[in-house]
Amino acid sequence: MSQDRILQQFIQSEQEKQKFQATVNELTEECFDICITAPGNKLGSSVEQCIKNCVDRFIDTTNFVANRIQRSAFSPTSSSTFD
Repeated sequence: MSQDRILQQFIQSEQEKQKFQATVNELTEECFDICITAPGNKLGSSVEQCIKNCVDRFIDTTNFVANRIQRSAFSPTSSSTFD
């Protein structure tokens, strides 16, 4: 394998890590703003449940959008129709 190919794979891997970290940071900030209303020594059960629901919602929405984009990219007719 050539040095250029190895470097290209390394760069791609680092970009994917960066994208993942950005997503985690966005999720953390969003769920923190929604669920944490006051500082405290520990998280109560309602806050923990709120964070879990927030993360689940974020993951579900991300997966839904990604699947929708993928289906539309691979569909034989890429025109969108709204009935």
